[in-house]
Amino acid sequence: MQLLQDEATRQEQLDRMKRRATALLIGATVIFIVSRFFESRHPWLGIIRATTEAGMVGGLADWFAVTALFRHPMGIPIPHTAIVPARKDRVGRTLGAFVQKNFLTRDVIANRLRSLDVATKLGEWLASPENVRQIARHTASSLASAAQLVRDEDVESFIDRGVQERVHAMKAAPLLGRLLSVITADNRHQELLNEAIRLAATAVEDSRALIRLRVEEETPWWVPSSIDDKIYRKIVSAIERTLIEVRDDPEHPLRERFDGAIQDFIEKLNNSPAVAARIEALKEELLLSDAARRFSAGLWVRAKGALVRYAEKPEEVAPGTIERAINAFGDAVLTDPELLAKVDNFIVDVAMFLVERYQSEVSDLIAHTVASWDPEVTSKRVELAIGRDLQFIRINGTLVGGLAGMAIYLISKFMP
Repeated sequence: MQLLQDEATRQEQLDRMKRRATALLIGATVIFIVSRFFESRHPWLGIIRATTEAGMVGGLADWFAVTALFRHPMGIPIPHTAIVPARKDRVGRTLGAFVQKNFLTRDVIANRLRSLDVATKLGEWLASPENVRQIARHTASSLASAAQLVRDEDVESFIDRGVQERVHAMKAAPLLGRLLSVITADNRHQELLNEAIRLAATAVEDSRALIRLRVEEETPWWVPSSIDDKIYRKIVSAIERTLIEVRDDPEHPLRERFDGAIQDFIEKLNNSPAVAARIEALKEELLLSDAARRFSAGLWVRAKGALVRYAEKPEEVAPGTIERAINAFGDAVLTDPELLAKVDNFIVDVAMFLVERYQSEVSDLIAHTVASWDPEVTSKRVELAIGRDLQFIRINGTLVGGLAGMAIYLISKFMP
């Protein structure tokens, strides 16, 4: 609708300028006829006759030139007229090549993108939690819709194969050795031992009745219950005392033996082929277990369920890690000039990759689009675009031609 209104407005402006240029030409013609008729009685009208005569010639010549661009003047098929409809295919190719060589270049696009400060605007947009929320919401909706279309068995099988391939390719023993090395750094493994001691003490306290029953079951029938009770108390007190001593004494021998055992195990993990082979065998057994398959299936079920819940009721889900990460990236872009420059260069590189890859297609698109237009429609479109300005050529031609005729007349009068 807006396009039709624009075309109607341009057509009205074009028609108005045509009427002005034609009125000026007709006015010059009328004045020429009148001055030519009375020139014999009033010789001073000669300058007006010469002026209007030259103005008529200039106006007619420029009318012919402007009209010949779009159609045959007066419908007469004069050679090299109606240039736009006759040469529209070549015009389309030339226009496409012109755009490709002068607009789709790195310097032009890079300068334009940097003048727009796209990286800063992107950072500001990503720094808004509401915008990031919209990104996550639309992404989740799209993924949830896609998830509903695939068979769960196919995805679970794909995940299972992927997990198995990654775990098969990974050497478990060195990885476990590095993990234990990180844990033992700065005696952090002693904290694990303290936690184990606490759990053991709790287990002993909760298992007093079971320990008493086992003591009674293991002693002969003829041993009195009072003796069983003393044995039970000694066992429990010995365990509790040992746990307390280990807990309270950082230099306790058990701690040293625990530390030594950990270091020895790390050494074997890194250097012993036998231990490495055993760890690999355990890894393979784990991969073949039902627990591993249930884990792979559970990953997809939980991920799919989370996507569906988020897509259906996003307002009930707190901002996730991805949303916070996107927000943090937006803030970092705005506060870090170096990162801002990198993002800016990345945007330019992406734009240039697309331009360099498809600039020939853009040129071909322009050429093919123009070639597909009807000649008359093409002529009309071009005339609506530039025809109003071309009418000034007609006006100027009439005026400049008149001034030239006046100058020639005066020169001829003063020449001997």
